[in-house]
Amino acid sequence: MFERWFARNPTEDNSEAIYRRIVAQARRPEFYAGGGVPDSLDGRFEMLALHVFLVLHRLKRERGDPGCVALAQALADRMTADLDANLREMGAGDLGVGRRVKRMAEALYGRIAAYEAGIDGGEAVLRQAVRRNVFGTIEPNEGHVAAMARYVLAGHGLLAGRPAAELARGAIDFPAPEMEGPEGKR
Repeated sequence: MFERWFARNPTEDNSEAIYRRIVAQARRPEFYAGGGVPDSLDGRFEMLALHVFLVLHRLKRERGDPGCVALAQALADRMTADLDANLREMGAGDLGVGRRVKRMAEALYGRIAAYEAGIDGGEAVLRQAVRRNVFGTIEPNEGHVAAMARYVLAGHGLLAGRPAAELARGAIDFPAPEMEGPEGKR
């Protein structure tokens, strides 16, 4: 009787593994040191949002696959819970955390729409989305924006090649970041 209450849910396990991979990738120093992404709360959120977008965008293509649909929802829920926990850990008051998490979730959905339009509209549109979001608090050089747009397209392509069954099991990959240096040279 109690087994079903305490049984591990494979979708939850997979979403946890994927979320850990997303966070690890979003924290890679190449994005901040060589890629020009601000090493700040805003910059870290933007990189997290960008990587969550890449995975959710791929899972969205599998609307008919219940495993992928459940995984996308579990991943979104996990990110929301993580944002909540991080805000509390940083000392945000209980009353304000819910509003802040809601604003961050709305910001994530805005990023998803902008990056989807960029993927569909071509590299020039994607560069504008990257400039507005990833580099929204600074004035980046064109090399950084171009490198990040190429990275997003490479990540999109890599995940697009993954079969739905592998995604549902939590098998995801990201490309190695090949970011521009401070002068915009490789």
